[in-house]
Amino acid sequence: MLLKTFGWSFAVTALGLVAAVIYGGWTAFGIVAILSILEISLSFDNAVVNAGILKKMSAFWQKIFLTVGVLIAVFGMRLVFPVVIVAVTAKKSPIEAVNLALTDKDQYQQLVTDAHPAIAAFGGMFLLMIFLDFIFEERDIQWLRWIERPLAKLGKVDMLSVCIALVVLLVSSMTFAVHAHQHGGAHVDKAQTVLISGIAGLITYMVVGGLSGYFEDKLEEEEEREHEEEEEAARTGKKKPAVVLAGQAAFFMFLYLEVLDASFSFDGVIGAFAITNDIVLMALGLGIGAMYVRSLTVYLVRQGTLDDYVYLEHGAHYAIGALAVILLVTIQYEIHEVITGLVGVILIAWSFWSSVRRNKALAEAEGKATASDKTEVSSGV
Repeated sequence: MLLKTFGWSFAVTALGLVAAVIYGGWTAFGIVAILSILEISLSFDNAVVNAGILKKMSAFWQKIFLTVGVLIAVFGMRLVFPVVIVAVTAKKSPIEAVNLALTDKDQYQQLVTDAHPAIAAFGGMFLLMIFLDFIFEERDIQWLRWIERPLAKLGKVDMLSVCIALVVLLVSSMTFAVHAHQHGGAHVDKAQTVLISGIAGLITYMVVGGLSGYFEDKLEEEEEREHEEEEEAARTGKKKPAVVLAGQAAFFMFLYLEVLDASFSFDGVIGAFAITNDIVLMALGLGIGAMYVRSLTVYLVRQGTLDDYVYLEHGAHYAIGALAVILLVTIQYEIHEVITGLVGVILIAWSFWSSVRRNKALAEAEGKATASDKTEVSSGV
C-alpha cells in the first residue's frame, strides 16, 4: 500500500537528486534535498485539506490528480510560475524571463522579490477565504469549541466572510501604502497593485469554489434521486444519465484543488529564494516536495485518516488561516519560512493529538457501556 501510493514520489526523488548531482555536483544535491523538505513541511496542511476534497472524488479523478495535477503543480507552479511573475512584473517576454533566470540569477531573484506583495495579497486572500468559510460554518464536530461555537453562530450572517476578508485586504493595502510613503514613497504605487491582486484572489476563490460547490450539490442531489429510484431502475433496466454531471462536479473540484495548491505553493516558491536563486534547482527541489504532498493526500484518503482523526481537518484549516495572515503580513514585513512551516506543523500536530485523545475517550466510554450491559444481562439471568 505504501509503495503503491508513494512509488512515483520515490522515483521522482531518485531522478531529481541524480539530475541535481549531474547539474551542479553534491552542493546542488544538498540544496535540492533541503528544498524538498522545505516544501513538504510548508505544505503538509495542504495535503490534509486536499484529502478532505479528494475523498469525494472517484478513483479516476484521484489518478488525474496524481498525473495531470502533478504536471500542473510541478511544472506550472514550481517552474513556470516564477518565470511568469518576472515576465508580467518586469514587462518582459517569457523567453527573456527564462534567459534572465538562467543567466542573471541575482536580477531574476530581485524581480521576483519585487513582485512578492502582489503574490502575497492574491494567495493570502484566497487562503483567508478558505479559513473564514470553514470557521463560520455550523458543524457537528467542533475542535476548539470556545472559538468555533460563537463563530458558527456569527456565520449565519450573509456574506460575513467576504466582508471580513475585504476589510483585512483594505487594512493591509493602506498600511503598506502608509509605510511606503514614510520611507520615501518608492512603493506607494504598489499599494494599488496589492489591492487589485487581493481582490483577484477573492474573486478566484468565489468563482472556482462556487462552481465546485454548485456541481457538488447537484451531484449529491442526483445520487440521492438515483438511490430512491434504484428499484425502478433495476426493474426497467434503464441507466440514469449521471456521468456528465459527475464529470462536471469532479472537474470543478479538481480545478478548485489546483487553485488551492497554487495558493499554498506561493510561500514555498518565495521561501525557496532564501536558499537558492537557481531556477533549475528550485524546480527540482520543490517538484520533489510537491510529489510527496500529492502522494500523502491520496494516502490520507485511502487510509481513511480524516475519518479516524476527526480534528485533523480543523487543524489544517487553522494552519491555512495562519498562513493567510503570514502572507498578508509579509507584504510589508519579512517572516522567516521556518516560522511559517512550524506554525502549520504545530497546529496539525495539536489537532492530531486531540483526535487521539478523543478516540481514546470514546473507546473507554464504549468499554464501560459494554461492561454495564453485560452486568445488567447477568443480573437478569
